[in-house]
Parts: sequence; C-alpha cells; structure tokens
Amino acid sequence: MGTLKSMTARRSARMDPLTLEVVELIGSVVSRYYQEYEEAASRHGLTGAQARVLSLLTLEPLPMRQIAQRLKCEPSNITGIVDRLEGRGLVERQPSPGDRRVKVAAPTDEGIRVAHGLRDSLDFAREPLAGLSREERTAFRDLLRRMLGVD
Repeated sequence: MGTLKSMTARRSARMDPLTLEVVELIGSVVSRYYQEYEEAASRHGLTGAQARVLSLLTLEPLPMRQIAQRLKCEPSNITGIVDRLEGRGLVERQPSPGDRRVKVAAPTDEGIRVAHGLRDSLDFAREPLAGLSREERTAFRDLLRRMLGVD
C-alpha cells in the first residue's frame, strides 16, 4: 500500500491542469483518428473492425487467437470478421508454418492492395505529423513508446 504522501502526489498529478489538458488532447486525437478510420474503412466497403484486422494481417499472418489478443477482443468475434474478409477474397486461411494443425489468417494480394489503400487515405494523423521536424516526430514517438511501456 502506498504512503499518504505518494497517494497525494498521484492525486495532484491527476488534478494538475497541464495533465488534464494533455489527457483531453489525447482523447481528441484518438476520437478524430477513429472517426477518420471508420470513414476510410467504409469507403473501402469495410467495417472499422474488418479494416483493423486486415491492416494487422498485412504485418504478418496470424492465428485467430493472436489477432484477438492484439486487438483485445473475443476470438469468436475475430472468426466472424475473418469469415467476412475471406468471403470478399481479402483474406485466406493457411496452415501455420510452425504447426500445420493451426490455421493462420493471411491477406491475399487484393487484401494487401485494399489495406494499403486504406492506409493511404488516412490523412488526419499523417498531415499534422508532416508539419513536425524529423527530430520532433522522433521525440513524440519516443514519448508515446515510453507512455505505453514499449521498447
């Protein structure tokens, strides 16, 4: 259990106007990003969830369970999303190279094309970031990684 002094310090940090403003700004960025992402997905005939799965799979083929873990949702939801993407010819199930009993979802060539088109249409984050110098973008990236505990 923390001491009264450390609990008071944490509470003060939460109530600090600068911290509150930063939290509000992060919330606004996230909200605008998701809105644009949903709109871009819709233009490609996808739901936001389908677009997120397809984009994730362009990085590497994954089993359903790992997709669910990375997107923090239920595996049964991922199965339905992959079924719909597969029905559109954007994803295919393949045997896992490490364990042929396991199936992985992998993007087709068309799926990769759609995912790249989706990424290219996301101007909200790219345009403001382009206004920052390389050093500023690097510092911003490093701060975000530190906040998320990512190396």
